[in-house]
Amino acid sequence: MTIHLRSDRVIFRFSGPDAHRLINDVVTGVMPTSAEEPASLWALLSPQGKILAEGLAAWAEDALWLDVHQSVADDFFKRMRMYRLRAKVDIDDFRETHRMGFSAEPTHLAHRDRRGPVTLGFRIIAPVEATADWSDDTAYHTARIGNGILHQGNDFPPNDTFAHDIGMDILDGIDFVKGCYVGQEVVSRMKHRGTARRRPVIVSGIDAPAGTPVIAGGREAGTIGQVVDGKAVAILRLDRITDPDAVTVDGKPVTLALPAWATYQFGEAVTEDAE
Repeated sequence: MTIHLRSDRVIFRFSGPDAHRLINDVVTGVMPTSAEEPASLWALLSPQGKILAEGLAAWAEDALWLDVHQSVADDFFKRMRMYRLRAKVDIDDFRETHRMGFSAEPTHLAHRDRRGPVTLGFRIIAPVEATADWSDDTAYHTARIGNGILHQGNDFPPNDTFAHDIGMDILDGIDFVKGCYVGQEVVSRMKHRGTARRRPVIVSGIDAPAGTPVIAGGREAGTIGQVVDGKAVAILRLDRITDPDAVTVDGKPVTLALPAWATYQFGEAVTEDAE
């Protein structure tokens, strides 16, 4: 069995009688309550609705296990300790002891990575000593880019992007039923007023690094994320893509495609600017 090491992800474990309530009250997603459930997509938002951290959450061994990109791990840890207040929650930072991986089959501490209609195998968590023979994560990024899935740190920076921008409302990363959480007012407004105008788009035929602008009609529509085998996911202004066949990156023509799960179309415009 091949396991691909996600070396840029950090694991935190939240345990104690108030752990589930704490996470559920702070982040966007639906938090699992049993080990049989797949991992749940979530984001921690700023009061302005921008993503500060994002990842998957899974229940195992009477605790919630969350992963974040290494670039935001310190800030996430600090914020969660602040939100904890007097709640009976232990927060364990597993940077030194555990690693995260991706596999097509379950092994070690495994939960299915399911984001709405998209299934990306299993998220694997194991002690460092068990990961020596894990492969690099190129296969994982190939799979998630092909499905139009964006990751913080690889594709966009912290405190820059709304949850709707990366499709979390479609990929089951937002619980629209539960009560308030940080940034909830912005998320609800974007949903009910239809103000999401930036969305994930798969870009192929790229010969340029991540962060290069996507040009449509002479105007920048967004930038590309991590590039693997000439393909990336970009967060693009849909209203600026009036002719998908006339788009360039670094002066060269590229091909655009909407993810299979997309409920949006090129050329869509909104009546109100959420930014």
